[in-house]
Amino acid sequence: MLSIPCCFMDLIYILECALLLVMVLGIYIRSTTNPHPTIVFWPSEDKYKTNDGKSLKFDDIDDKPTVDLSVIVPAYNEEDRLPAMLDECLEYLEGRKTSYEVIVVDDGSKDKTSDIGLKYTKQYGSSKVRVMTLTRNRGKGGAVRMGMLRARGAQLLFADADGATTFSELSKLEAELDKLGGKHGIVCGSRAHMQDESIASRTFFRTVLMYGFHFCVWIFAVKSIRDTQCGFKLLTRDTGRIVFKSLHIERWAFDVEMLKIAEMLSIPTREVAVRWTEIDGSKLNPILAAVQMFKDIFFLWCKYALGAWKLNVSSLENFKLD
Repeated sequence: MLSIPCCFMDLIYILECALLLVMVLGIYIRSTTNPHPTIVFWPSEDKYKTNDGKSLKFDDIDDKPTVDLSVIVPAYNEEDRLPAMLDECLEYLEGRKTSYEVIVVDDGSKDKTSDIGLKYTKQYGSSKVRVMTLTRNRGKGGAVRMGMLRARGAQLLFADADGATTFSELSKLEAELDKLGGKHGIVCGSRAHMQDESIASRTFFRTVLMYGFHFCVWIFAVKSIRDTQCGFKLLTRDTGRIVFKSLHIERWAFDVEMLKIAEMLSIPTREVAVRWTEIDGSKLNPILAAVQMFKDIFFLWCKYALGAWKLNVSSLENFKLD
């Protein structure tokens, strides 16, 4: 009669314990996690000021679009960098024949970010520039979501307040979205073509972080897009309604969840190379941000795999791809 080595029995015991731990952890996560995001607008966040100082209620993404394009600009303590971005953005949009709005979402800033935005409201009118001032800091993803849910555009763009992406690159994204030809789609501005150049100017540690992050995104979340973090993305209104009502992550990795949701629903995604320049004045700590993103991506995969997170059912009513 064959005897089983003690070391092999020990290995089996360790595997059984690990499996039991995973099952217990899975049950705990499912039982303690809200499957749908809780989205709350405080009364002051649901209103914008007109150029003559009146307060009016924002529109809703469930309404029919009334302009061609909405530009959502999340901004946290951006009084220094925001003016240059808005100058370029509005000059470009004013030179086109299409209608637009720009919503500056002040993400609980401690400086004069909202005041800067309101100067442009007075200059261009509240039909073109609106400011949403959040009562507390929600994170970039939370700020983008709040702006998106109050947008009027048939197409929705979010763009970083630092103006790192040349705004005229929007035409490339629009052309690619038009090629999709349906009610749904996301086109991402991409810096992937600049990777070799960026590596040359980075420290070894930051290069390792970059590759590690891209690998984790590919393994756990998104397969279709190389550069998930460029803050210049264009969506159709129908896609924006589904994605931002289902989004759970409100910090830096929200782009990854947004694209994962799109892949889960087979919403077409595309990537377009854009001109991008690093702008001084970033408040992002790359080390802390990397740790937060790695954690968010792991839990993103884990919670969707366990069924602890679900897509918003109401936003999926009558959902179908053309």
